[in-house]
Amino acid sequence: MSEIATGILALFVLIFLFLTGLELAFAMAALGFVGFAYLVSFSAASNLLVKDFFDTFSSYGFTVIPLFVLMGQVASNSNIAKRLYMATHKFVGHIPGGIAMTTVVGATLFKAMCGSTLATAATFAGIAIPEMDRYGYDKKLSTGVVASVGTLGMLIPPSIVLIIYSMIVEESIGKMFLAGIIPGLLISTFFMFVIYGWVTLKPEIAPRAERVGWGERVKALPEFMWVAIIFVVVIGGIMWGWFSPTEAGSMGTFAVLALAAARRELTLRGFLKSIDESLRTACMVLMLIAGSTVLGHFLAVTEIPFVAADWITGLPFHPSFIMVIIIAVYLIGGSFIDDLAFMILATPIFFPAVVKLGYDPMWFGIMIAITVMIGVIIPPVAICVFVVKSITGVPMGIIYRGCLPFLLSLLGCAILLFLFPQIVVFLPNLLMGN
Repeated sequence: MSEIATGILALFVLIFLFLTGLELAFAMAALGFVGFAYLVSFSAASNLLVKDFFDTFSSYGFTVIPLFVLMGQVASNSNIAKRLYMATHKFVGHIPGGIAMTTVVGATLFKAMCGSTLATAATFAGIAIPEMDRYGYDKKLSTGVVASVGTLGMLIPPSIVLIIYSMIVEESIGKMFLAGIIPGLLISTFFMFVIYGWVTLKPEIAPRAERVGWGERVKALPEFMWVAIIFVVVIGGIMWGWFSPTEAGSMGTFAVLALAAARRELTLRGFLKSIDESLRTACMVLMLIAGSTVLGHFLAVTEIPFVAADWITGLPFHPSFIMVIIIAVYLIGGSFIDDLAFMILATPIFFPAVVKLGYDPMWFGIMIAITVMIGVIIPPVAICVFVVKSITGVPMGIIYRGCLPFLLSLLGCAILLFLFPQIVVFLPNLLMGN
């Protein structure tokens, strides 16, 4: 059997293994090992397996992942998110749909300290939904907005998705973080317009909250100031070269810990919970990276990525149409496999074709991140919906219907960025050069 035929067969076997319930990280590692042993030798495959796993788990660069995850978990398990939410409530809670808009703004600010989608969805499900219930908000709106804002962590730095993508394609993490800021804020704005339009059409679904005086609003301003300081230190430090992404993760984690400790809002139990959740998440991500590295070396021997790049770029279609097909593959693949896992699996295969078509790697990364955002709120693997359902007990059908308007706004933003890629590359090119 030829190398290419072996590689294609291996990919079909990979899908079968995943459907049997085997974790994708182990499936990729096992298949990469067996395939490499078949094409090269058992001894070479054994050395490859050990080396790839050792390099992944001992890599200084990958320590940025557990650090940023820990930063988010500490922020989630202390009262930082609740303080941000209540401070935002004082400014926008009185306008039509204001409490739902408070959730969007609060989650957007919270994402500046937390790159975890699950942590954001879980945190605001526990904070925002009871508040919207108190004012009599419709369940579709309250649960839909919380499940949708959880996706913002895919774009707004420090985003774990953008960190992993940067490492896969060897792009600057700082540039990718900057590239995600404008699209992330744009999507947050789209969410606000969706809420306003929805409430304008059906005012009864979102009763107004009471107006708060300017004295109370001024007292709430320090909550925004602390977020701004941490964000500037972390992202600005990377951008201006003060420290590496790993050092930025350390600084951000220390800053959030210091803030929580100064306010005495992080208990020992909360701290230990943050460490436990961070280790679980980081180990899962690192296992996916290690498994995909083994599989990637096997696919490199088969030359499938390069053959696929030549075949894709040779199709008799406009490059834009080919890109739509590639993005659709990510969306469909993420419907059967966890979206982050599919991104790790598919990016090494499609990225050479994307570069050959002349598209900017930063733009492609943001488009894939938005695709992952869509994937985590549509069935069957709608992880954000699962989180909200588990915390609130609201039926899945209601949450899905609540997510639909926000899903349409995500698609609208994706189309906008597809037509105008300058929106993505403007900020990183302006602040960090080409």
